[in-house]
Amino acid sequence: MSTCSTVSHDLDEPVSGTAATARTWLLLEQPGPWGAKALTSSHLDPALGRALEAAAQDTGVRVALIRRPGRHADSGTRTTRQVYAAHTRPGNVWLHSATTREPQDLLGLDFAALGKGDHTGFDAALGGRPHVGDPLALVCTNGKRDRCCALLGRPLAAELAASGVEGAWEVTHLGGHRFSPTLLVLPYGYAYGRAEAHAVKQVLHSVQEGRVVVEGCRGNSAWERPGQAAELAVRTRAGEYAAEALTVVRTDGMAPHWEVTVAHTDGRRWRVLVTQTASLPPRPESCGASVLGSPARLDVMSVCELSASTAPAS
Repeated sequence: MSTCSTVSHDLDEPVSGTAATARTWLLLEQPGPWGAKALTSSHLDPALGRALEAAAQDTGVRVALIRRPGRHADSGTRTTRQVYAAHTRPGNVWLHSATTREPQDLLGLDFAALGKGDHTGFDAALGGRPHVGDPLALVCTNGKRDRCCALLGRPLAAELAASGVEGAWEVTHLGGHRFSPTLLVLPYGYAYGRAEAHAVKQVLHSVQEGRVVVEGCRGNSAWERPGQAAELAVRTRAGEYAAEALTVVRTDGMAPHWEVTVAHTDGRRWRVLVTQTASLPPRPESCGASVLGSPARLDVMSVCELSASTAPAS
């Protein structure tokens, strides 16, 4: 039986506009096995997992668990855990790190402030400071959620770590199992699908130079999905790859048609028409799905640069 990622690849399903949405990522190290809903089905206290989910709801913060690549048998409770917080909205991109002995300390964070891009509380509560070193390369490996993530994600994470990528971590869930192996790169928040080690290294090298690789990119998690597709289309049209050069300033309309305005830091603006259709033929959206589905796909119909006199107010 074909896996969901094999079918998606064979049908050449586009990846643009499929990234998870989160202005801010909060990542907690949790070794050991993960269940399908890892925050409440891992060796993390499930009551704490539920409380973190509730605290993050509607704040723009997405909480995920991370672990170092390798074997994941239970080796006892870690006394010190790594914690990261990253804000991905251009103009205020940051990645801070901390350690904690008490994971429940995360409940003392101001999630609303984190979602708005304020790291003051994170730094004060956990002793956080700006991350130094390699960008984070987060590879989804949660086989309990979808077997493709384990079959394809774990070897990628292991290869990255073995080749000296210090920022390589396994992560619980990035969405889009059918695009496995999936990758999120922080601090800028761009996600990738069908990732291969050589391409990931190119992505990470570009991130260190403050640039974005568009090939294989699913979008920036800072934006809703129509904005993700629109921003990538403008990058391609304008040949603009500086990470923080573009911002989605306005999205009008509703499914299946949107009109997205993308702005450049130099004052240029573009109007992008995005349409949603159903991917055909029906196919498994996940290896665990019991029925075939027609996942939504986003197509950019046009990209038009606006003159100063026609550009809408943000």
